[in-house]
Amino acid sequence: MTSDLDSVFAALADPTRRQILAMLLEDDMAVTDVAEPFGMSLAAISKHLVVLSRAGLISQEKRGRVKWCKLEPDALRDASIWMQGFGQFEAINLDAFERFLEREEIAGRTEVGDQS
Repeated sequence: MTSDLDSVFAALADPTRRQILAMLLEDDMAVTDVAEPFGMSLAAISKHLVVLSRAGLISQEKRGRVKWCKLEPDALRDASIWMQGFGQFEAINLDAFERFLEREEIAGRTEVGDQS
């Protein structure tokens, strides 16, 4: 499962691939339609589609002369389950955490200054 998770998260790390997945949420799309909104070559989009396919996030099939892409939402299930494991912790208040760190830093400087 770890290698599957690694490939899913690696695929999701790229904003272009995330946008492709969002587009495929609507419906299956021909590869040429997937490529249309991006300012890159069809070959570059095809490389992104290969990464998504290897991660199991999409499937591709040929219908006549056209290659179609389909979202495979079940591939995200393991990643979602893994991430939910972190949901047991309370959200960190970053402002309060920053204030705490600043107080600790000031206290540390004061202690060092007192020893001289």
